[in-house]
Amino acid sequence: MKRPCKLKPGNELFHLNGKTALITGSSQGIGFALARGMAQAGAKVVLNGRDTDKLAKAAAELSAENLSVETLAFDATDLDRVQSSIDGYEADSGAIDILVNNAGMQFRTPLEDYPADMFAKLMETNVTTVFNVGQTVARHMIGRKSGKIVNIASVQTALARPGIAPYTATKGAVGNLTKGMATDWAKYGLQVNAIAPGYFDTPLNAALVADPEFTTWLEKRTPAGRWGNVEELVGACIFLSSDASTFVNGHILYVDGGITVSL
Repeated sequence: MKRPCKLKPGNELFHLNGKTALITGSSQGIGFALARGMAQAGAKVVLNGRDTDKLAKAAAELSAENLSVETLAFDATDLDRVQSSIDGYEADSGAIDILVNNAGMQFRTPLEDYPADMFAKLMETNVTTVFNVGQTVARHMIGRKSGKIVNIASVQTALARPGIAPYTATKGAVGNLTKGMATDWAKYGLQVNAIAPGYFDTPLNAALVADPEFTTWLEKRTPAGRWGNVEELVGACIFLSSDASTFVNGHILYVDGGITVSL
């Protein structure tokens, strides 16, 4: 099926004006930085998390910058809560045009000592949430024949490092789930892609950032020679959320200072 291509002027391709973007795990770190950047690009952002106090604080900070923001508190691991919250929002407040699946966690310890219950929690938080929220939002998008889903993968989607084998497994799953979502849903007009951050200075990486030995190793290992700043992920997210990427599907975009391309 050939679809007519009606390109917008270059300065409009990356606008998110009139769009609503739900971002899971967005009260801090990468999720919050993406929320701010997408709101600055014109979107109404819907912050999500389990902690209502943190959400309110994050929303107040964006509101003080005259950005359009709402909150939608739910636990993304709870499918019933996910469905009731998103279906309720769609009915009461309107369409979710963009979904960013950002919720995630990390736990570091040698694989031979890794607690089984923590492995299960990691899978639930990093993978099941992408399925839960992705499927629920996609059902609405499919009806509209339009929608953007951006999953947050990782440099560990492609690489492994000692002490985080289960995390590596979860992010490999996110990468492949992204490809599967695109394969199933592209025919309905959806674009599903992933951003794979390298090493960024975030709360999730606080222990590594505070470790001089690790930082020295990272600076030598990364061609860019430094940690990433969370604001440097915003452009990639806007690209994958905007009309600039209407024929990009199932792609994993590494934003990593070159670490995955060098030895």
